Amino acid sequence: MNARSKPLTLKISEIFFSLQGETSRAGLPTVFVRLTGCPLRCVWCDTEHAFAGGTSMTLSGILENVASYGARQVCVTGGEPLAQKNCLALLTLLCDAGYDVSLETSGALDIGGVDPRVSRVVDLKAPGSGESARNRWQNLDLLGARDELKFVLKDRADYEWARETIAGRRLDALCPVLVSPVQGDIDPTELAEWILADRLPVRFQLQLHKLLWGNMQGK
Repeated sequence: MNARSKPLTLKISEIFFSLQGETSRAGLPTVFVRLTGCPLRCVWCDTEHAFAGGTSMTLSGILENVASYGARQVCVTGGEPLAQKNCLALLTLLCDAGYDVSLETSGALDIGGVDPRVSRVVDLKAPGSGESARNRWQNLDLLGARDELKFVLKDRADYEWARETIAGRRLDALCPVLVSPVQGDIDPTELAEWILADRLPVRFQLQLHKLLWGNMQGK
C-alpha cells in the first residue's frame, strides 16, 4: 500500500457517551469524540489530560465506535480538534452519516474549512485565561445562526471585557452567545446577577456534566 492510499487517522484522547453539559444542546445524550492536542494553555483548563497521548484511530474506526452508542448527537472536542488537519474530514463524514454534529473549538484556529452542516461552538478567550491574544477575530465573520460563541469568565475583569466585546462587536446579532463561570474562581450566582443587571443578551450556563459527576474523565 503506498502512502497516498493509507487511511486517514486522528489521535484520539477518548470517545465516550454522556449528556451534553453546555451550549443550546445541554442535556441531550451525546457521543463525544475528544481529539488529542491543543496549542493553547488556558490557566483554568479542565481537559489537560487531552494535551498529549491518545490512540491513533482511522476515521472509519471512529465512525464505527460512534455508531455503537446509537445516539444522534455527536460532539467533536479537545483539546483543540482543529489542530489535527484530518478533523475536517471526520466532521464531514459524521454529517454524511446523518448525525447532528457540533464542534467545540478554542477560537484560535481558522474555522473556515469546517463543513457548513456542523454547529461550531467557538470560544472567545477572556484575559483571565492567559490566552486572549490568541483569539482569531476573523472567525467572527464566518459565524451563522447555527453557530454559538462562548465566554468562560474567571473574574469581574473578565466579565467587563466580555460585556464590552459583546456590545462593541454586536456579537448577539451573529449567533447565540454563551457565558459561564470558571468553576471555583467566580460565584455563579454573582455572575448571573451581573448579567441581569446589565441586561446582557446572552445565555448563562453551568456545566451540567460537572454538576452531575464532577470533573470526571469520560463524563
